[in-house]
Amino acid sequence: MYGKIRAASLAAITIAVCLCSCNNNGTSTETKNVSTLKSDLKLPAGFSSSIVADSLGHLRHITINTNGDVYVSLSSLKNGKGVYLLKDTDKDGSLDSKTGFADYPGTGITIKNGYLYSASNTGVYRYQLNEKGEIIAADKPELIVHGLVDKGRDNSKSIAIDDQNNLYVTVGSYNDACAEENSPKGIPGCPLLDSVGGIWKFKADKPNQTYGDAVHYAKGLKNSVGIAWNNATNSLFATQHGRGALDVKFPKYYTPQQNEQLPAETIYELHEGSDAGWPFIYYDPFQKKQILAPEYGGDGKITVSGKYQDPVVAFPAHLAPDDLLFYTGNMFPDKYKNGAFVAFHGQSANLKQGYLVAFVPFKNGKPSGDWEIFADNFAGVDLKHPEGAIQHRPTGLAQGADGSLYVTDDLKGDIFRITYRQGKK
Repeated sequence: MYGKIRAASLAAITIAVCLCSCNNNGTSTETKNVSTLKSDLKLPAGFSSSIVADSLGHLRHITINTNGDVYVSLSSLKNGKGVYLLKDTDKDGSLDSKTGFADYPGTGITIKNGYLYSASNTGVYRYQLNEKGEIIAADKPELIVHGLVDKGRDNSKSIAIDDQNNLYVTVGSYNDACAEENSPKGIPGCPLLDSVGGIWKFKADKPNQTYGDAVHYAKGLKNSVGIAWNNATNSLFATQHGRGALDVKFPKYYTPQQNEQLPAETIYELHEGSDAGWPFIYYDPFQKKQILAPEYGGDGKITVSGKYQDPVVAFPAHLAPDDLLFYTGNMFPDKYKNGAFVAFHGQSANLKQGYLVAFVPFKNGKPSGDWEIFADNFAGVDLKHPEGAIQHRPTGLAQGADGSLYVTDDLKGDIFRITYRQGKK
């Protein structure tokens, strides 16, 4: 009798929910019977979407191995873990197996040359993968970079790796406009630029690096959460979150409406020595000019030219670009090949739009047309007449081996998968 009761109980547990276990290398694994959930995204004709994992926590960036394994980072620990390995064990399209590891929160994550790289808010770790693409020792990562500035605000460290094994790491600024404490005046020369507001280049295979080992690759970038190496151009691209509070600090020069419209959110193509100009200037998308920042003597009209790099794309203010991906797959129509997808984590109060994934067409390595909304309605509400809470905020982007597009959400903790019907190009 005891054996029958025990067997029935085990079967019920298996059917009802999941199997949880902890192994000897500090990871925890959960497997559950799930199916893909309905997604209400608004997409171009021929595209469809589903939710392949849900309620995972505050998800950030995502990377996908050639074997289909999905790795995603979290901005705050969940059950003591900051990275999830997700698998589709029964090949039904949903990510039913979840293994947690890493005792730090973070944002940046990528796979390159047989290693998984994962960023905390102060550095970068790497984990060796075996021939099957599995992590060999999840509890013993190699510390590649440490000691990067983290003061709580705009502290995510995003990463990219080129084909020469160089590791690029973004460091955002905790000071929105490099202003003096309790004053709207800018700090002369902005000494903060020595350690924040830019991108640093390290070696991807050298342990225990600090600022002193790095090349200060690009500066003048207040907060670049989206970063990607573009193999078509053999160059680095990065987004930038623009500054705020223009009308609050400088009501003489800016109205609340102007603050809603300025400055542009941007994408830059970067090379060693690039300077995008923060905090000394911002980019005005209406004048299409660099404007001297009011903290440094500007009045909203004084322009600057020739000293700083112009963006290659400008978006509406305050959309908060949080990831950047160049599409190289074959599933989507030809217009998307080598173009850029951008995940926007915020909204434009002026335009009453946001929480979307945009697309920028590229040709011969340069933007070849206006940006467009690709995936919308992550918010789940009408932003022009909102009722109820925002449902999702896009944060991370990854391309699946089949050419599908994965999008993470840091509000509910869902992962969306976007596909295209073959033969409809």
